Amino acid sequence: MRHQPQVNKMCTLLFASSSKLQTTPRPEAPPASIKALSVSAQTNKQAYKDTRAFKMGFPSKLPIFFLLFSGLVFALTQAATFLVQNQCPYTVWAAASPGGGRRLEPGQSWTLNVAAGTAGARIWGRTNCNFDGSGRGWCQTGDCGGLLQCQGYGSPPNTLAEFALNQFMNLDFFDISLVDGFNIPMDFSPTSGGCRGIKCTADIIGQCPAQLRAPGGCNNPCTVYKTDEYCCNSGSCGPTPLSRFFKERCPDAYSYPKDDPTSTFTCPGGTNYRVIFCPRGSSHLYAMNVTSDAIIESASE
Repeated sequence: MRHQPQVNKMCTLLFASSSKLQTTPRPEAPPASIKALSVSAQTNKQAYKDTRAFKMGFPSKLPIFFLLFSGLVFALTQAATFLVQNQCPYTVWAAASPGGGRRLEPGQSWTLNVAAGTAGARIWGRTNCNFDGSGRGWCQTGDCGGLLQCQGYGSPPNTLAEFALNQFMNLDFFDISLVDGFNIPMDFSPTSGGCRGIKCTADIIGQCPAQLRAPGGCNNPCTVYKTDEYCCNSGSCGPTPLSRFFKERCPDAYSYPKDDPTSTFTCPGGTNYRVIFCPRGSSHLYAMNVTSDAIIESASE
C-alpha cells in the first residue's frame, strides 16, 4: 500500500501536537494545544505529523472568526513561485502536482506559480522517459500514468519535494521525502523568507541494499515489502535498519512515513522556493542507472 503524502496530514497534528517550540511559545489554538511551530525553518516536525491527511478542509468546531481570518490570509497572499532546475548531466522530465510536467535538458529550468493555500503538493523528477507527440509514453522512474503532463503522483522510486502553503498560522510546510524511494539527488530551498534549505545528495543508488534496488533508483522498503512494519498501515511504526540506511545518508529527509520529528520544515507564507535536481556536490552520476546509449537516445527525442 502506498503511503499518504506527507503534505496531506497537516490538520490533525496542527491541533494535537505536544512537541515544544524552540523559539517563543505560541498561544494555545483550538481545539487542542499547539506547542510546535517554527517560522525559522527549524524542525517543526511533530506539528506537521498529519499533513498527509490534510485536504484543505477545516475541523467543523473551529471558531467562525478563525475561518474568516484564514480566508482573509489566503485572499491577501500571492501565489508562491517554485523554480525547478536541472543540474544533472542528463535529461530530467520534471513533474509537479499540481503543475503537470516539463522536459528539462541539463541547465534548463521551469517556473511554477502555485496558489496560496495549496496542500498535498509535490515536485519530482522522472528519468529515462520516452514520450510521443501527444505526450504519452513511459518513464523508468517517477512515471505518472504514462503522461508527460502529470495529473497525479509518480510511481516509485522517486525523490519527492513535498509542500503545503499558507497553512496554520500562515506557515508553509515543506520536506524532502524518500518514502517513495530515491531516483535523483535534490535540493529544496527557500529563495526568500530567511529560512534554511534541505537536501539529499548522497550516493543512495550506488549504495542501495540489494533487496531495495530498482532500475534507475532505490526503493523504500514499504514499496518492496508492503508490511505494517515499513508502511505504518496501523498508524504507528518506528525506524528500521532499512529506513536508517536512508536517514544516515540524508538526515533531513523522510525515511519512513512517521519520520516527522526530524524531517518537517517551515517558512512564513509567501516564501518562494527552488528545487534543484543534482545540486552541486551531489552524487549525480549515480542518480540514473541506465546506459549512456539510453541517455543519448532519450535526449534525441
